[in-house]
Amino acid sequence: QVQLVESGGGLVQAGGSLRLSCAASGRTFSNFAMGWFRQAPGKEREFVAGISRSGSDTPYADSVKGRFTISRDNAKYTVYLQMNSLKPEDTAIYYCAARTGGVTSMRSVYNYWGQGTQVTVSS
Repeated sequence: QVQLVESGGGLVQAGGSLRLSCAASGRTFSNFAMGWFRQAPGKEREFVAGISRSGSDTPYADSVKGRFTISRDNAKYTVYLQMNSLKPEDTAIYYCAARTGGVTSMRSVYNYWGQGTQVTVSS
């Protein structure tokens, strides 16, 4: 089992920045690929960014490429999502997720999920 707890969400103006954190506990963190997903009201949960176990592979959704950066600190059991140049359309609940396989954008193959943190971007 892996427990995931997100933090760092909040209200920010368009053009601003936030850094989300996801703290993991339980099994060895470096054994898991991690992903960030988001869900806006009335929409499906979508992939935002992922990071491989070593951190060498970091795929991004096209909508956030160049604005968001995912990173991880295996010693601290934490994955981060730095979000810059935020837009109102980035407003959503952001979730982190973990899986024991390779990093992927496929939501269905992630085994463990956090409770989410709300990000609201005002125009």
